Amino acid sequence: MTTAPTYTTDVRRLDEFSAVDLYAMLKMRVDVFVVEQECAYPELDGNDLDCVHLRLFEGTDLLACARLWRPTPDVLPRIGRVAVSPNHRGKRLGDALMREAVIECEKLYPGEAIEIGAQAHLQKFYRSFGFERTSDEYLEDGIPHVDMVRPASVSV
Repeated sequence: MTTAPTYTTDVRRLDEFSAVDLYAMLKMRVDVFVVEQECAYPELDGNDLDCVHLRLFEGTDLLACARLWRPTPDVLPRIGRVAVSPNHRGKRLGDALMREAVIECEKLYPGEAIEIGAQAHLQKFYRSFGFERTSDEYLEDGIPHVDMVRPASVSV
């Protein structure tokens, strides 16, 4: 088993990205969600401007990313677009990314639950971070999903 690389985190709003950094993140998301998962959907959905983006790096190499979203005060904080670079799979970066995403959401929105729309086959993975299933299975862009919520009282 390969061990996780030493990584650094970067958290910023989209308008703070350089053109090169923005391109790298969006390319990785398209490579994972549109190409690898063969899912034709609007990756550029208009929500990125309202999000904080979390990225993991090893040096200048983008390893993984997620977006943290709170569209309105009446909606729970949300983690989405969780992606690990195909070039860095098998290093437990998904664990690192989710751990960092939960920590960052707790900093941004202390004392609040966090929600995700999880691909159904990843429920066990998300449960390991304290998320609990809150919906029946549904199709989103042709992929089975479930809604999950992590209560505010759960520790990472």
